[in-house]
Amino acid sequence: MPTIVRQSAFYALVAIIVVVSVFPFYYAVITSLKPGSSLFDVSYWPRSITLSNYVAVLSRGSFLRNLGNSLLLSTLVVMISLLLAITAAYALARVRFRGRGLLLLTILGVSMFPQIAVLAGLFELVRWFGVFNTPIALIFSYMIFTLPFTVWVLTTFMRELPIEIEEAAIVDGASSWVIVTQVFMPLMWPALVTTGLLAFIAAWNEFLFALTFTSSDSQRTVPVAIAMLSGDSQFEIPWGSIMAASVIVTLPLVVLVLIFQRRIISGLTAGGVKG
Repeated sequence: MPTIVRQSAFYALVAIIVVVSVFPFYYAVITSLKPGSSLFDVSYWPRSITLSNYVAVLSRGSFLRNLGNSLLLSTLVVMISLLLAITAAYALARVRFRGRGLLLLTILGVSMFPQIAVLAGLFELVRWFGVFNTPIALIFSYMIFTLPFTVWVLTTFMRELPIEIEEAAIVDGASSWVIVTQVFMPLMWPALVTTGLLAFIAAWNEFLFALTFTSSDSQRTVPVAIAMLSGDSQFEIPWGSIMAASVIVTLPLVVLVLIFQRRIISGLTAGGVKG
């Protein structure tokens, strides 16, 4: 096959992937800018632009509070997950003990359970601890799917670090905590950023636990708040407001990915090639 044909096929495939990936978000943006009378007109470029949908969403009493709840919860979940994961990764990657492989497989297996499978038991635990309708319930439940992932990824990454660095730190009298925080962490920033961002996205978008473990508008997260928008009207679903809220929720994730894209690529490709 000629080179020009292969290149053309490659760029055509890339263009198709980009269009399929970006078009849903683009259509959500232009729909959110349409006035009420034009929402159901199929057009790929807005004939008239209005910010009334955004004003309606932002003026809704609890939406900004829900946005703040999601931001706070996702940030705390990422910080706690990374703190526990990097210490666990050091023990699993550097300390030899019986059952280490089985423990790693157990950690990976926990992340494979669907949310609905653990929902009933987790609800009983939340009620028993008396933290229903509090941020603690959501942080506790979110850790179930963020912590196994971060532990597994950081353990794999830490295994690739040269053992000579650790031995030199031990000779200098460094403790395990100093080795983890001052020797390994600076080398693991790409992996930390990658796993932290993916954990943030998972916590930010989580819906089922947030819907089940909260009962008041002041404690709900933003995905639940968007779902509740459809219940505000008994006669017509406010699609414009829903699209505007979806765009507002998606933009922070897009910004984070653009800011940390270099470190994300480094973290995803680290350990793929050994020198």
